[in-house]
Amino acid sequence: MAVKYELIKVCKQSGARLGRVHTPHGVIETPAFMPVGTQATVKTMSPEELKTMDAQIILSNTYHLFLRPGHDIVGRAGGLHKFMNWDRPILTDSGGFQVFSLSDMRKITEEGVQFRSHLNGDKLFLSPEKAMEIQNALGSDIMMAFDECPPYPAEYDYVKQSLERTTRWAERCLNSHARKHDQGLFAIVQGGMYKDLRIQSAKDLTSMDFPGYAIGGLSVGEPKHLMYEVLDYTVPELPTGKPRYLMGVGSPDALIEGSIRGVDMFDCVLPTRIARNGTTMTSQGRLVVRNAKFAEDFGPLDPECSCYTCKNYSRAYIRHLLKADETFGIRLTTYHNLHFLLQLMRDVRQAIMEDRLLDFRDDFFTKYGLFDNDKGF
Repeated sequence: MAVKYELIKVCKQSGARLGRVHTPHGVIETPAFMPVGTQATVKTMSPEELKTMDAQIILSNTYHLFLRPGHDIVGRAGGLHKFMNWDRPILTDSGGFQVFSLSDMRKITEEGVQFRSHLNGDKLFLSPEKAMEIQNALGSDIMMAFDECPPYPAEYDYVKQSLERTTRWAERCLNSHARKHDQGLFAIVQGGMYKDLRIQSAKDLTSMDFPGYAIGGLSVGEPKHLMYEVLDYTVPELPTGKPRYLMGVGSPDALIEGSIRGVDMFDCVLPTRIARNGTTMTSQGRLVVRNAKFAEDFGPLDPECSCYTCKNYSRAYIRHLLKADETFGIRLTTYHNLHFLLQLMRDVRQAIMEDRLLDFRDDFFTKYGLFDNDKGF
């Protein structure tokens, strides 16, 4: 297999696991957070800056790259790695989540999904085979099977039909995947908030022996305690010798709680999205640097942070840039938030190694002000 998981250690205190995911473009130390580079770029960040903060892997979006510039162009450039000058691992999602979010612009059939481009209204079609064709051309290290992501909440019968279609689509993806030697394909467990459906989905997909498994359909509006409950009964159904990926999760509390439950990989647009609004993550909790009270605050965003932003620029200066609509301000807050989450995962890995992840969680939550998990970030 192009992608292999190596288990290093299980935390005696929490059951969390420390591992490595081996890919054609390098090793990912897990648990890991993956910055999202939707359109072959992490917004406002250069690949060199991402390497400086030690991002081991980034995620790009199949749907958006299919629309522009087109997977054929990326393929002729030599694949995403060469196209965007990134020589570390890349994961591409299937495009399914974006298509299914276009609820008033798409039609689902057994063959696939017909939808209209959000850019110009053109009629387009995505199927399992097309999703594989696109991702094979992009050349990512880890590809995702085409799936249907049901909304929350959703009726039992709808979710059951949806997950069974997702299972059939996963098999079609496996059969049409043309680069098994250098691209790993992960299946996506669905089933909504229904325990029996999650277990059914996991059993059906693991019987096909994919190189890795993702848990989809979470962080879609459900309360945090429900997400953790789903993880509690879903993760044990997944193979211990394969990577486990929780899709679309990036708040500090969820990263820690997900790691405790045995998840290896996470991704989310949260750190870059909130950075554009002047919201930053610090060791003391959330800080909105645009607020007026920081106009004459000449200290760093986070006194405990060692990132480029915190070592060189003050809250007052960053606030000024944001209020003046200067792009550099967004770059500074984005750099800080990504660094914060990547450092958090380094700390999580160290806590697993030292068998103290539950103690780490309690200390972090107390300092960060996270006493009610349903409030999230």
